[in-house]
Amino acid sequence: MGMSGGGGGKSRATLSEINVTPLVDVMLVLLIMFMVTTPLMQQGIEVDLPKTSASGVELNEEPFVLVIGADQKMTIAKTKISMADLRTKVKAIFENKKNKQVYIQADRKVDYGIVAEAMAEIRAAGVFNIGLLTVPKDK
Repeated sequence: MGMSGGGGGKSRATLSEINVTPLVDVMLVLLIMFMVTTPLMQQGIEVDLPKTSASGVELNEEPFVLVIGADQKMTIAKTKISMADLRTKVKAIFENKKNKQVYIQADRKVDYGIVAEAMAEIRAAGVFNIGLLTVPKDK
């Protein structure tokens, strides 16, 4: 009787050893899948600016729109601005405003990196509500 009890303990020990192996296999497979999919996610896709049906943005005050032209020149309310001055200008403008919201309207030819850099500068100025404007379909 004591022997069968000892045998039970032994089989339990081998059981715990067996259970680790499939776990390691699964982890390795997941790791390989992750390594394969990560570069694919980083490549990105070329996108034309989406044309949307008129879904007006409701605003209680004049929207703050940063326009980035095809030549990568930025303008705010028809005033030219450089990437270097963007942060200080945005900070000054939004100091007294309650509605801290910026819309970026970039030409479809503009490199995404420029838009991302502009967004980073606006965030650095303390404005975290950033929208991207699209061109209406009719135009």
